[in-house]
Amino acid sequence: QVQLQESGPGLVKPSQTLTLNCTVSGDSITASAYAWSWIRQPPGKELEWMGVIGADGSTHYNPAHKSRTSIFRDTSKNQISLLLTSATPEDTAVYYCAADKRGYFRNEAAARRVSSYDSWGQGTQVTVSS
Repeated sequence: QVQLQESGPGLVKPSQTLTLNCTVSGDSITASAYAWSWIRQPPGKELEWMGVIGADGSTHYNPAHKSRTSIFRDTSKNQISLLLTSATPEDTAVYYCAADKRGYFRNEAAARRVSSYDSWGQGTQVTVSS
């Protein structure tokens, strides 16, 4: 089973681009054939799925944030990264990366279920504030 560790800036100003990294250990992010998702939890709210990159490199995003979201792999660092442009205070949340050994995106309903994932990182707090 893979281990995941998120990292990020902690504090981002409004309108800036938020960049988060998920460092994977225990296996290669490509050879392991997992699908890698980013999920966040704003304060006092439920988990919100942001997007996924599948084992084949295909990506799918939450339609609510699709225009601002990119997820990509850095194989040299064995990392999965999330870019969220034009940050607003509503993006304040704990951000998690999670691994699904199925390796592919099924549908949004499945992506929202905690039980869909085999491994989770501990999460990283991001605050968007001036």
